[in-house]
Amino acid sequence: MHGKELLHFDPKQEARLRRKIDRWVVPTVALLYLFCFIDRANIGNARLAGLEPDLGINPKTYQYNILLSSFYISYIVFEIPSTMLTKIIGPKIWIAAMAGLFGLLSMCTAFVKSYGAAIAVRFLLGVAEAGMLPSIAFYLSRFYKKDELALRLAMYIVMAPSAGAFGGLLASGILKIDSIGSIERWEMIFFVEGIITMGLAFISYFTLTDSIETAKWLSEDEKYMATARLKTEMVGQTVLVDKATSKAVLRGILAPTSMLCALMFLLDNITVQGVAFFLPTIVKTLYPTKTVIQQQLLTVPPNVVGAVGVLLSAYITTKIRVRFPLVFVNSLFMLTGYAMFLGSKNLNVRYAASFVTCIGAFSMGALLPAWAAINTNNDSEKAGAIGVVVMFGNMGGLVATWSYLSKHAPNFVPGNALNLGAGAGIALLSVILFFYQRRENVKRERGDYDHRLQGKSIEEIELLGLNHPGFKLRH
Repeated sequence: MHGKELLHFDPKQEARLRRKIDRWVVPTVALLYLFCFIDRANIGNARLAGLEPDLGINPKTYQYNILLSSFYISYIVFEIPSTMLTKIIGPKIWIAAMAGLFGLLSMCTAFVKSYGAAIAVRFLLGVAEAGMLPSIAFYLSRFYKKDELALRLAMYIVMAPSAGAFGGLLASGILKIDSIGSIERWEMIFFVEGIITMGLAFISYFTLTDSIETAKWLSEDEKYMATARLKTEMVGQTVLVDKATSKAVLRGILAPTSMLCALMFLLDNITVQGVAFFLPTIVKTLYPTKTVIQQQLLTVPPNVVGAVGVLLSAYITTKIRVRFPLVFVNSLFMLTGYAMFLGSKNLNVRYAASFVTCIGAFSMGALLPAWAAINTNNDSEKAGAIGVVVMFGNMGGLVATWSYLSKHAPNFVPGNALNLGAGAGIALLSVILFFYQRRENVKRERGDYDHRLQGKSIEEIELLGLNHPGFKLRH
């Protein structure tokens, strides 16, 4: 009744299966997310290359911030609906379709000639990209055990800081081209990167699959093992991929673990998206005498260090099989980085602070959705939990668009203070969640919720999901 693992597998066979799944599943989604983030954040690189004067944007007003916000408004609204479509339609079709659409819209940005047109395209880009991050996380959760999930999420989440690094390099390379027909300067960034994204979307349709059962690259024996090992972690469930029900989805959304992870992800994304959009501007403020290409290149190292932090945190959490310590420690990195920004006016110290910040903030992208996902008991709950965490995260992204205003340059005290507070908030919320889960597990071990099983059929017990008394919360 209390979810003890009954099946055991040969560790070597299981490791071979896991590596095979890694080879077939991770590269496609990692590349898609890389260009998803590039197509979202390349506006920061385009700003350095003359976007504002060409579109009549006055840098002394809030027009640039409104342009960024237009993306996040639609992104937030369509987040959960798009994630649900991934479950209903299937990851193979929906993830590839999203990628193709946001690649097309990125390319279209190269042809906008006015501020209003830019807002319209950014709004539509938010619709197209809304479900990408949670849909990929949901897709991966169909293949990996709970303690394996954070590292696999990291393998594609790492593309966010990688996008900052690679995007800066790519933008620098593109800007060395004089023009492509009538397309020149910042327009080429959107045009070239959009075409690349559409090409990857086309390829992904043939490499993605919906689930273990539809994976043509797994033998029948491998499918049996892959399915069975995931079922060992489910309590009172008879199928791996259940039929979507609003009750189960809402249970995943409203679970205390989901909501606290969502609040932490909101705070974290104020920093993550702030780095993505404003690091080029901050670098320009710190090093105004350098050329545009040199400024672009200076955005690369902090993002590379952040990428290493993502993988290292996920690897450690896979080994120790808990998430709380890593979330807490990374929140302290965020705190420290912004304390450096606020406490020093030395340019080198401030540039170093961006490295410390990236280590802490980017690492949360794998840890927090994983923390929410592993505390669900079926596919529908998982979709709801991941969807709400990422939706709240993008509310943080909306806040980030207003955190660094031009009038606050060069010290950006309000933005840096906000991000320092975000780090402190994550630290506090992670401690609260840790102690909540410990108390809840004591109640379940004690049998306080065993009455939920009384008089229920197998079908009714299956519908309990994470409320099953034998389901244990993981921190």
